[in-house]
Amino acid sequence: MITAFVLIKTDAARIPETAEEISAIDGISEVYSVTGEWDLIAVARVRRHEDLADVIADRLSKVPAVVHTTTHIAFRAYSQHDLDAAFALGFEQ
Repeated sequence: MITAFVLIKTDAARIPETAEEISAIDGISEVYSVTGEWDLIAVARVRRHEDLADVIADRLSKVPAVVHTTTHIAFRAYSQHDLDAAFALGFEQ
């Protein structure tokens, strides 16, 4: 599974509606409203790199209130569960 984080600037008057529209796109698993330079962050999860073009360039970027996007593709995922397991190597419980 390929995960990408899409930072989104949108028309400030339509943030909630834009988030709802983006969240309805197949391949988008989550959408967050955030503070700071960006208005929304969407998490895209797809099977192939080629699918990112469909989800982000062909659909998300064309949502009417979306002004600008920047996409970051994840290389590796770390979770607290993974870190606990790594530090517990060699210890019996």
